[in-house]
Amino acid sequence: MLENINYALFNLINATPDSPPWSLTVARMVADDLIKIVPLMAIALWLWGPRSQVCAQRQLVVKVTLAMVVSLTLSWFIGTLFPHERPFAAGVGYNFLSHKANNAFPSNHGTIAFTFALAFVCWHRLWSGAILLMMACAIAWSRVYLGVHWPLDMLGGLLAAMTGCMVAQIIWLLAGTLIYQRLQQLYRIGFSVPIRKGWVRD
Repeated sequence: MLENINYALFNLINATPDSPPWSLTVARMVADDLIKIVPLMAIALWLWGPRSQVCAQRQLVVKVTLAMVVSLTLSWFIGTLFPHERPFAAGVGYNFLSHKANNAFPSNHGTIAFTFALAFVCWHRLWSGAILLMMACAIAWSRVYLGVHWPLDMLGGLLAAMTGCMVAQIIWLLAGTLIYQRLQQLYRIGFSVPIRKGWVRD
């Protein structure tokens, strides 16, 4: 039943040779480049910002990192236990993005994008989380559209992301303050020169 739905949704979304070239170009940019926002935003939130908000920003980065570690670990375990071929490897649909024929489920891109978005929904502001959720959905759509993932791969990434955020919240309640203090100490040692010069926040 699920597999039938998966195939039907894939055939509905997947591009064809008749798809407009501009849509394929946009999809490739979204599929490959939009995910780079995740590390760039995390670095920016840790290093800069209003002095009154830096502590909260850094705590958010720690929570996001915890959630990401949990969700990607879970994604790896699920993929190992329940491997699934990519559409092009199974000879289904059309492929417009070069990719290894490795395990498709769950999608790592989907897991990362949805974890980042849900983290902002849970621990930042609803509007920022909503924007990042739209970004995550765009990434999910683009990778199905280009033929490197099934729709259920993206659902798997979403479920892994939800689990990662829940587990990260538990870890934070149990040991978040200690983790944050240790990371703050390491940061101040490693970035002592940029901090002293005022290039980044202390």
